[in-house]
Amino acid sequence: MNQNEADMGKGKTAAKTAAKADRDVTHEAARRDDGPVLRAAGKLTELADQPPLIALSAGTILVGLLSRRRPIARTGSRMLASHLLATAVKTVLKSSIDRTRPARALKHGYHAGKGDGADDPSLNSFPSGHTAGAVAVAEAIAAGHGRAAIPARLAAAGVAALQPSRGKHYVSDVLAGAVIGLAAERLSRAVLDRVEAAVERRLTPSAPRS
Repeated sequence: MNQNEADMGKGKTAAKTAAKADRDVTHEAARRDDGPVLRAAGKLTELADQPPLIALSAGTILVGLLSRRRPIARTGSRMLASHLLATAVKTVLKSSIDRTRPARALKHGYHAGKGDGADDPSLNSFPSGHTAGAVAVAEAIAAGHGRAAIPARLAAAGVAALQPSRGKHYVSDVLAGAVIGLAAERLSRAVLDRVEAAVERRLTPSAPRS
């Protein structure tokens, strides 16, 4: 066995160890009785589902337009763009990868593998769509309104933290969702910044030549 094969073997062993730890930690959290407070908080995380976040983004745009406050409307537009991009990415991944949700795995066993595109919610554990959407929207809010950054990010962190204990997602699903949300916000912001700059250049009159 050469050095490369030895390194690959060590890498596979480390990956298996990490995957097992991910499952063990999540299953332990899902088995634990959270109590009424955490159960109520868990239900509130459903506000990070797609319809509520789209409604929040659209409502922010509407408030900005009606109050003629461009920064608010601009933030709402970026919230919506970030959320839609994060949702698109997680949807592709969910249809490409089958992974049993923790709650089902505890009762019927764990399965992970290549997805067949079937829309079975119990096999759509990876990645966490709630986390992806919540992080994308929170980051858009933080970028547009610095004072709201802390509460927005805390809300997103709360959504993410409660997914394993609710038996909805593994820790790795949550981490993947957070990465998707961050990337979606950064990419959509970069694109919209360029679009806005291009529009402003076209609308700004050219200085007269002397």
